Amino acid sequence: MGCKVAGLQGCWVARSPSNPLTQQPSNPATKATPPRDRATERYTYPALPPRAKLLTVLGVTFGLAVTVGNMIGAGILRTPGDIAAQLPTFWPFLAVWIVGGLYALLGANALAELGTLVPESGGQYVFVRRALGDYAGLVVGWSDWISTCGTTAAVSIVVGEYTLVLFPALRGIEPIALAVIAIFTLIQWFGVRWGGWTQDATSLLKALAFLFLIAACFYLGTRHPTAASIVAEQEGSLAIAFILALQSVIYTYDGWTAVIYFSEEVKDSGRNIPRAMFGGVFAVMAIYLLVNVAFLRVVPLGSIAGQKMAAGVVAHHLFGAYGDPILRVIMIVSLLSAANSNVLMAPRVLFAMSRDRLFWRGAAEVNRGGTPDIALLFSSLLAAVFVISGRFEQVIAILAFFFVANYALSFASLFAMRRSAPGAPRPFRAIGHPFTTGLAFLASVAFLIGAILSDTRNSLYAVGVLVLSIPLYLLVRRK
Repeated sequence: MGCKVAGLQGCWVARSPSNPLTQQPSNPATKATPPRDRATERYTYPALPPRAKLLTVLGVTFGLAVTVGNMIGAGILRTPGDIAAQLPTFWPFLAVWIVGGLYALLGANALAELGTLVPESGGQYVFVRRALGDYAGLVVGWSDWISTCGTTAAVSIVVGEYTLVLFPALRGIEPIALAVIAIFTLIQWFGVRWGGWTQDATSLLKALAFLFLIAACFYLGTRHPTAASIVAEQEGSLAIAFILALQSVIYTYDGWTAVIYFSEEVKDSGRNIPRAMFGGVFAVMAIYLLVNVAFLRVVPLGSIAGQKMAAGVVAHHLFGAYGDPILRVIMIVSLLSAANSNVLMAPRVLFAMSRDRLFWRGAAEVNRGGTPDIALLFSSLLAAVFVISGRFEQVIAILAFFFVANYALSFASLFAMRRSAPGAPRPFRAIGHPFTTGLAFLASVAFLIGAILSDTRNSLYAVGVLVLSIPLYLLVRRK
């Protein structure tokens, strides 16, 4: 593409010895063309709309809020039942939650370096494209954007289901879900500060709701006298059961990458992005461990083993007939925070792709409040289509293949950028690299293989989508 990216007059320039990621003016007297280095190239965007600039107004509090808000969803209230069925004794049951948190920390360790090395909003797409090229970036960006919109729809649908049970007079699940999407879209249309404040508030409410549940378990919970004798049966080896349980736990921990979707908008990103990522993961680990220990304060493992809603069993023991409505309120509060975070993140991915000319240029517009408004409109409309069509479950199932693959590509990007830009300023360096990053990469590959084996049909659909993306990429590049 030489000195143009699909018509943009943004030129590649040689790396500065002091800062390989900073653009320097080229010397017109020099005829030699420097070798191209995707990992360190910079483009200017003079043809973009004059307001295509995000505002750097978010702090570490927002980073923590969006990380915690995006990580904690309904999974922690559902998954303990599945884990108890596979690991029916206390210490293995608790250990798998610790190991899942350690994996999240390994990932945060690697992506914190990438998020501060290339402080541009857009999530994993940004540095995968820089390190591995436009096609890899396109695959990561499009799959991430579509799956985030699908997650917005899924979370909003669940909010609608629980709200309708509490208030039967309301009409239908879909109108409630669409209202959730519309309200958060409207709030964020006013500006990034409004979106940030909403995330802070909803994440705080989520934390308080879980602390209330934990406190109630420890204060009111007492074991049934015969509880110790109720033990679930375990089939197969402990190692296989632990690995299967770990897959479920990893999905429950997912969402620790949330703050890197806003790297360009976080003040003092070199310090605040690592703080938010590590602080968020540690906070969620503490909440998850406390929730599980609190549940076992009330009921034994055998009572929740195989239950689709383990927290429902606990709530019934604690509050009797009031257990179900109390639990539904906690879930609604928890899911509203997750919905807001996804409505915030999805437009940043589309905005970044548009700025790089892998989507329509108009979606790179930013309004006065610092919101990529056109990208927000596209994202919320797609989420609404998923709600109305009811096809979000199938879409998310197919894109689960990319969900795991994107992590593997992100960890590979750190190896690539360490090699191609060794002298670039790194506000944060991944601790223990290359060993910690290599371990995270191998774990991601293992989870990818597990995802393929556990859902071969949708994985084949995903491969088909990947093949179809090749002509799409060639068309976008040609245009």
